[in-house]
Amino acid sequence: MNVRRVPGVGYVLSAGADDRVFDTLLLLGPPVVVLIALLHRSTVTEVIAGGYIAAFVLYTLYRGVS
Repeated sequence: MNVRRVPGVGYVLSAGADDRVFDTLLLLGPPVVVLIALLHRSTVTEVIAGGYIAAFVLYTLYRGVS
């Protein structure tokens, strides 16, 4: 199966920054939000959200510095 054939994913990958990690972080955003909405606010969802935000910010800063 080609990931580019999944609806919406191909557009993000072709319009993205040609960076697999950044594209992956962008594509993981909506599922993370849905997961948090389904599980309601708890320590687990706060850790998931914090980890996602930290990974996104740290990777963006890493790419900005390098």
